[in-house]
Parts: sequence; structure tokens; C-alpha cells
Amino acid sequence: MVAARSEFLEMALDQLGSLGRVSARRMFGGYGLYCEGDFFALLADDVLYLKADELTRPEFKAWSPGRFTYQKLGKEQSLSYYEVPLDALEDADELCLWARKAVDAMRRSKAPKPRKKPRGKKRS
Repeated sequence: MVAARSEFLEMALDQLGSLGRVSARRMFGGYGLYCEGDFFALLADDVLYLKADELTRPEFKAWSPGRFTYQKLGKEQSLSYYEVPLDALEDADELCLWARKAVDAMRRSKAPKPRKKPRGKKRS
């Protein structure tokens, strides 16, 4: 038997409708949210968190009430996912604006890194 998805998850998916094809997969007692296959958000305990990277982290820190944390071996760990403020959850346009930044951050992290040029012998 498959457990029913939460009302909060359904509301979040509905609010993210204009972002593109968004889907949810169960993970670690919550859900991972994917936009066209790219993991950009997680939902845990009825809180939505969006992915940030080096480029967007300052914006997310200023906008968000907090970062996603969890306990591992008795120590608090954190991931680069930031909590969506409640007022943004109620405004689909604002939520999608921030979610787009999260999708872009994930796609940047998946982009091939530039290769370093091999060091050759110097010619005289």
C-alpha cells in the first residue's frame, strides 16, 4: 500500500505549476522535488527548502528564515537548501521566481567543469 501524499506537498506542487514539469519522490521521510528531472528542492516536516549555490547563497541567506539541517552521529549537519518563508508559499509568482534560482543552481552544479590545460615541457 502506498502512503498518501501530504496536503502540504500537493499545495507546493500546485504553487510550482508554472515552473515546468515538477515531480516529487519520497526520500528520507520527506520528498525530493524535481523540475524536469533536476533535483532542486526538498520537503521535510511540511517545510519546503530550495537549493542554493555559491552564486545565489547570499540572496537565499537574506531571504530565508533558515537552512536545512539534520543530525548525523550526534552532530548537526546542514545542506545548501534554504527554507521558503511562509508568505512566499502563498504567492506562486514569488515562489516560482525563487524556485527558478534553485533549479538554475542545480543545473550549474551539474555542468561540466572546465578542464585544466595539461602542463607541457617548456621549449627554449
